[in-house]
Amino acid sequence: MVSANKEMVVYCFDTLVAHYNSHDAPPPAFDEGQHCDRSDANVYLIEGKMWIRGGEGKSMIYLFEESVLCFSPLFVTWKKVVNGGEPRLRGCIGSLEARGLINGFKDYALNSALRDRRFPPIQAKELPTLECTVSILTDYENANDYLDWEVGTHGIIIEFTDPDYNTRRSATYLPEVAAHEGWTKLEAIDSLIRKAGYNGAITESLRKRLQLTKYQSTLFTMHYSEYVAYVKQARGEAPSILGAKLRN
Repeated sequence: MVSANKEMVVYCFDTLVAHYNSHDAPPPAFDEGQHCDRSDANVYLIEGKMWIRGGEGKSMIYLFEESVLCFSPLFVTWKKVVNGGEPRLRGCIGSLEARGLINGFKDYALNSALRDRRFPPIQAKELPTLECTVSILTDYENANDYLDWEVGTHGIIIEFTDPDYNTRRSATYLPEVAAHEGWTKLEAIDSLIRKAGYNGAITESLRKRLQLTKYQSTLFTMHYSEYVAYVKQARGEAPSILGAKLRN
């Protein structure tokens, strides 16, 4: 199973810093293939490529580059911390469908920082105030009803038909959201219905028509100051923007 880790968050920070500097981010320090199950004894890793033996006495057949082996649903969340206060959301975008880890984190590090329509794009000068969380989503299950999940354990996806416009709507909350907000399950469901874009009356009949999928996640959070310390130790110098050192 894929688990969120420090190197994934570092890669998200690297990607955002590289965007401001108009160059490519350094290669990630994690290897997608290292997180994947290779329990099939007939599958082999040779010089970074995956091969399978065709059968007794048969030749090896090339499968694909190891770097595209591992896929997972994932999210990237940016929050802003000012003067030691409560972190405030600055962007959160991801995919509920499996993505290759490296390209997925690259895409959503930028999309969540720059293209979350709820917020203005994050500016380079905000970097020292940021913390980044990566989430790897796991254990998808169809729920029996809209209350068949646990606050603090499950993320939830709802899908339903808007009775006013006869259109399909959907939305998700990551596992940590309801607990952080102090919501009951009912409060979280009603909030998620609004997040999906429904503005009509929320009735028990509507709730019972929800299709709910629950899931779990692993996550890792790092503040910019921790990222700077990591980069200094690993690369010998702090990250910079346009030649100017960024200070905490």
